[in-house]
Amino acid sequence: MQMERLVQMVFYIASHGHVTAKQLADAFQVSTRTVYRDINTLSVAGIPVCSSKGTGGGIYLLDGYTIDHSVLSKEEQKSVCQGLQILQAARYPDAETALDKMRAVFRNIRETKWLEVDFSYWGSDEEEKRKLFDLQYATVHKYQIAFDYFNTECQKTERTAEPLRLVFKSHAWYITAYCCLREEIRTFRLSRMRHVRVLPQQFERELPAEDAFAPECKEESELLVFRLKCSPAIAHRLFDEFKESQVCLGEDGFYYVQAAFALNHWTLHYLLSFGKYVEVLEPEAARTMLRETAAFIAGQYA
Repeated sequence: MQMERLVQMVFYIASHGHVTAKQLADAFQVSTRTVYRDINTLSVAGIPVCSSKGTGGGIYLLDGYTIDHSVLSKEEQKSVCQGLQILQAARYPDAETALDKMRAVFRNIRETKWLEVDFSYWGSDEEEKRKLFDLQYATVHKYQIAFDYFNTECQKTERTAEPLRLVFKSHAWYITAYCCLREEIRTFRLSRMRHVRVLPQQFERELPAEDAFAPECKEESELLVFRLKCSPAIAHRLFDEFKESQVCLGEDGFYYVQAAFALNHWTLHYLLSFGKYVEVLEPEAARTMLRETAAFIAGQYA
């Protein structure tokens, strides 16, 4: 433990410049007497740790002392630090400690001010933010999880699972896990998971090498090709939510989208979110569902 603390202390001092004995004592949860004893040990070992009293004093490393960082170029150093900042934003365990170490190793790297990463959605409460951290912990340390899950038809089931991998793709978090209810590996979207609990039971299962990420492929029905006629008033949204190859501008000034969806309530609600600005041209079954739903809504406000 002392050796690990000594190494971390060198990184801490290097990244902070001048520090006080109290700062080090608080950071490493030891007494100030232990701090001074560690500083003396580092000096004997040849690490140029200095201390001075008075205003502007404190504990610091001798000017010019850096840890060898010649393995990586400056651009690679920036990439490493930015990657750690992303992990820190996702509340990944020990990301802050690792980031402090990298700043110490690469002393020319300063705090990145132009980059801010926040994986939580607007208005999310502390429980939602905690969910991601709990799932990270359970995945890394192999603890089972329990949660309520809502599928594409908004049907709720209680699940117990063994989390194997977290994936952030297309603006959303997913978790690949062995589902104890279905007895196979499934992919769950975090936004549809409620009341996530980390259980005390651990597991040994590993993610199969041939496993490929397929969001909720086990939860969806067969996909159909949809053709949509879209008003130019929502062009900004089309290019946010569809690939460029799926969107084309017609001679009549309308945009036409061709994309694959499952014919279910989730797709119905998604298309209704476009309001009057989108008309479904195909398939006919989707037109029928939308027409009946629109009639029902109109009846509610009659």
